[in-house]
Amino acid sequence: MNQRPGNQLFDAYFTARDMREVFCDQGRVQAMLDFESALARAEARVGLIPHAAVASIDAACQAGQYDFTALGEAIATAGNSAIPLVKALGKRIAASDADAERYVHLGATSQDVMDTGLVLQLRRALELIEADLAQLGQTLATQAARFVATPLAGRTWLQHATPVTLGMKIAGWLGAVTRSRQRLQALRPRLLVLQFGGASGTLAALGDKAMPVAQALADELQLSLPEQPWHTQRDRLVEFASVLGLIAGSLGKLGRDISLLMQTEAGEVFEPSAPGKGGSSTMPHKRNPVGAAVLIGAATRVPGLLSTLFSAMPQEHERSLGLWHAEWETLPEICCLVSGSLKQALLLAAGLEVDAERMARNLDLTRGLVLAEAVSIVLAQRVGRDTAHHLLEQCCKRAVAEQRHLRAVLGDEPQVTAELSAAELDDLLDPAHYLGQAQVWVERAVAEHSALTA
Repeated sequence: MNQRPGNQLFDAYFTARDMREVFCDQGRVQAMLDFESALARAEARVGLIPHAAVASIDAACQAGQYDFTALGEAIATAGNSAIPLVKALGKRIAASDADAERYVHLGATSQDVMDTGLVLQLRRALELIEADLAQLGQTLATQAARFVATPLAGRTWLQHATPVTLGMKIAGWLGAVTRSRQRLQALRPRLLVLQFGGASGTLAALGDKAMPVAQALADELQLSLPEQPWHTQRDRLVEFASVLGLIAGSLGKLGRDISLLMQTEAGEVFEPSAPGKGGSSTMPHKRNPVGAAVLIGAATRVPGLLSTLFSAMPQEHERSLGLWHAEWETLPEICCLVSGSLKQALLLAAGLEVDAERMARNLDLTRGLVLAEAVSIVLAQRVGRDTAHHLLEQCCKRAVAEQRHLRAVLGDEPQVTAELSAAELDDLLDPAHYLGQAQVWVERAVAEHSALTA
């Protein structure tokens, strides 16, 4: 077998190996040959071809027997991969069984071979993605529970807001993973269907055997038989790609958060370290978020690929020119990018390194200003909202101007101390006492994940 040269320098970084195996030349050709082998078995089952022909056809449906370089060159002339493959398959069968060769590809068209082969590949891709998402969800659920009460600064518009917890942030990542798992479960029956319509979708070549063959073929491949062939109705594939786009975006969010928390100025959460990981060619001190970069990179690349699939949806009549062709490498590339992102996310989530002390110090960078809201809300119940808000605003400005902690400024303000005791102020200025429903959000996210996994 001759493999054509490929671009492999970045594959280990951006793509999971098991997903690349699904969509390598070997995987593509074998999926199409699986269709041809199953078609022969189905047609024999309904009495359309002799059972004696099946063994010879099946024996020739092994991808390792074909020269991929020659197939690639032939595709450039034929216009798709099925035409030269079926021709090569016929020649191989004829060399040992001329009678069996007459029954190869009977009633099918090239797009039936390619689309059903693609669905077989996507079934395996779906299994890989679902498994990784389930594992990622479990890891995130564990980490969310672990850090459920670990305070850190909430950040809005990249500025310190009020305190949150690391567990709550992780629970946000978990919720997105859970929803993507739910979406994949819902689309499974729409995606995993047979494509079998013959020349123009009518299966006229098979006469009254058409529907029995179609059902038998679907059964052989363990696919559903759709209401009709979908040669130029591509919504099934685009729906799947769209969910992959959502997964890529959600993982990109995870990667973005981690990379920002890893910044020198924050230094709160880190990717797991390893020898040689995240270094610089010139700066020995560097620890770059190389895993997060994959998540962000995939989230950046996938939307453009997805737009290609949407652009290719309005296909002409019963067989498309060019628009169908635009799908061939696009959808597999989306699968590969998402697979690589998931592998990196699994590594990140399992090995998160957390500096809780740094989080506490960072929470105090504003000298208590992040808890001004907590004081204002309690004070408003005693002196009125407008008065309390104006008073806290003035105290905050004074704290900044005098470079003092808000607690000290509040303690010097008679209008405040007249309403709030020193103990109350200490309590209100403690980040651990102003976490709201953070624990509840974690519990709910973990429960939803557990319900889906059960």
